[in-house]
Amino acid sequence: MSDFLVIVESPAKAKTIERYLGKKYKVKASMGHLRDLPKSQMGVDIEHDYQPKYITIRGKGPVLKELKTAAKKAKKIYLAADPDREGEAIAWHLAQSLDVEVESDCRVVFNEITKDAIKESFKHPRPINMDLVDAQQARRVLDRLVGYNISPLLWKKVKKGLSAGRVQSVAMRMIIDREKEINEFKPEEYWTIKADFLKGKSSFEASFYGIGSKKMELKTEEDVNNILKRINGNQFTVASVTKKERKRNPAPSFITSSLQQEAARKLNFRAKKTMMLAQQLYEGIDLGKEGTVGLITYMRTDSTRISEVAQREAKDYITGEFGSQYVQTEARKEKKQTNAQDAHEAIRPTSALKVPQKVKEYLSRDQYRLYKLIWERFIASQMAPAVMDTMSVDLKNGDITFRATGSKIKFPGFMKVYVEGTDDQVEEKEKFLPDLIEGDQVSKKDIEPKQHFTQPPPRYTEARLVRTLEELGIGRPSTYAPTLDTIQKRGYVSLDNKRFVPTELGEIVHELMMEFFPDILDLEFTAKMEQDLDSVEDGKVDWVKIIDDFYREFEKDLKVAEQEMQQIEIKDEPAGEDCEQCGSPMVFKMGRYGKFMACSNFPDCRNTKAIVKEIGVKCPKCKEGNIIERKSKKRRIFYGCDRYPECDFLSWDKPLARSCPKCESFLVEKKLKKGVQVQCTECDYKEKPQS
Repeated sequence: MSDFLVIVESPAKAKTIERYLGKKYKVKASMGHLRDLPKSQMGVDIEHDYQPKYITIRGKGPVLKELKTAAKKAKKIYLAADPDREGEAIAWHLAQSLDVEVESDCRVVFNEITKDAIKESFKHPRPINMDLVDAQQARRVLDRLVGYNISPLLWKKVKKGLSAGRVQSVAMRMIIDREKEINEFKPEEYWTIKADFLKGKSSFEASFYGIGSKKMELKTEEDVNNILKRINGNQFTVASVTKKERKRNPAPSFITSSLQQEAARKLNFRAKKTMMLAQQLYEGIDLGKEGTVGLITYMRTDSTRISEVAQREAKDYITGEFGSQYVQTEARKEKKQTNAQDAHEAIRPTSALKVPQKVKEYLSRDQYRLYKLIWERFIASQMAPAVMDTMSVDLKNGDITFRATGSKIKFPGFMKVYVEGTDDQVEEKEKFLPDLIEGDQVSKKDIEPKQHFTQPPPRYTEARLVRTLEELGIGRPSTYAPTLDTIQKRGYVSLDNKRFVPTELGEIVHELMMEFFPDILDLEFTAKMEQDLDSVEDGKVDWVKIIDDFYREFEKDLKVAEQEMQQIEIKDEPAGEDCEQCGSPMVFKMGRYGKFMACSNFPDCRNTKAIVKEIGVKCPKCKEGNIIERKSKKRRIFYGCDRYPECDFLSWDKPLARSCPKCESFLVEKKLKKGVQVQCTECDYKEKPQS
């Protein structure tokens, strides 16, 4: 019999914590929520202050029975679910099920799963925070009222399996609005003039700036020709030289949304995958003789705050590894996110001394890559700024001014460890200029006018959409990954080159939502609703009032929609071929993974086929079949012979119709980080990469 029973969410976490606490403690896992609203009905009593009707989740009965048995044998029960709203709600549900007084010191929270953090947290148990519980309940009830009222309406009027959530509908609006911007965009012509200059043997590049000291835009070829006519000879004079020293500060340690964005940019991870891997790193990794250890702090946070203990450890590591000059000396004011709760620290390694390379053998490839990203970002955030020497030079020929800019790293600072990525993958590179002083003469070697056209705004990547939602105050860190996952599963969007494109179905649902539920899609309304829900957590307002104020107006919109929303028939597009099983025409249908072919005689005939995309290349193996584009279970494109299984040719790289000029083997297009490269599959033949 154990003196104390500790309940956490996951078995991995339970195993680690039990080892830290010792023999008097028995640690068990609830496997997440044990109680929730029923799936088969609304589960919210609208007539009685929107009280939720909780039931034991199907399949969780044995877990609950085991916990009740263990609870009867324990002198005291500690509820140690995650340190957020969701964790507080899980603890409250457990207290209700196990007859634990919510006012008693039963709740234990910790931000990292390390021995010191766990032992310290058990010295300071507290009652369950009902404001946090009410905040979670309010969100759950609100989302249930929206989803379970609008979704059945969409099933009836459009097609079964659709859904309309509070945050997902706004995300869809943003994707569709961006697509409209792109379609309506009218490109505008503009020109640039670049020239190569020589100072002695040194060559450098400058661009046309303007007339005299006034900047001038070149809009037409005529503008360019007028400038070129005014340039007299090849000699230019250095009119001014401006030298400056610029400091660049490191990015702060990760919060949930910035981790999702950076993992998408640098590791090509989807938000869902990032959070799954982060959960594993937080709950604990078996490090051999050291046992199971949590490698990172809690991964659902909106704060960039770092504890003094962690700062000191990072400082010692940086001093030992790089020297004291690389340590941050001035305290930085971290920019706090709008509506940030600042409940616990930023995402960081639990120990700066657990260098990624030292723990690599215990991690999967993806765990290692994410841990390395988190560790490097944290260490860099505690390092000195980088110092750049910048130089700007104006070159004159008559009244025509060209400008050259250059920069070089004077002191790398944090850049020695980590540099933050960007959505457009533009890297800051050193650009050297020769030593120039006012009055120097330089000669123009080449000059190149170039026509350009303004570009439409880019489609949203996962990273860009998460960042925009966060900036607008819509949703919270824990909602972004499931939201993006849902709109793809419902077939509302597809991914083209890792960017969201709305489908026809997505646009139909969006138009209906805009017509009948404009408040749900209103960005300001949704952001204010988030603020109101946060005020419940702060104990400033009763959650029932927030829900009631919303539902009274929502109910009116719902009644109008039920009466006036027209039935929409989504006609299946003919596929242009007949079913080989029954002879009926095949049609294109939309599934969770995009379009596929199905028999129009459904449900009598259930034949389905993937859409085959030929690339116009004969199979290099059997010489009879044609190469077609396929997709793996993980949606990765690969290429195979259409005679499979008779011919088992497969290639991740796209085969080409021409042969290698060196050895006659087949060529493929190899994807690089930037562009593609044609290369031979047998010999060392390669062609120049193309962007």
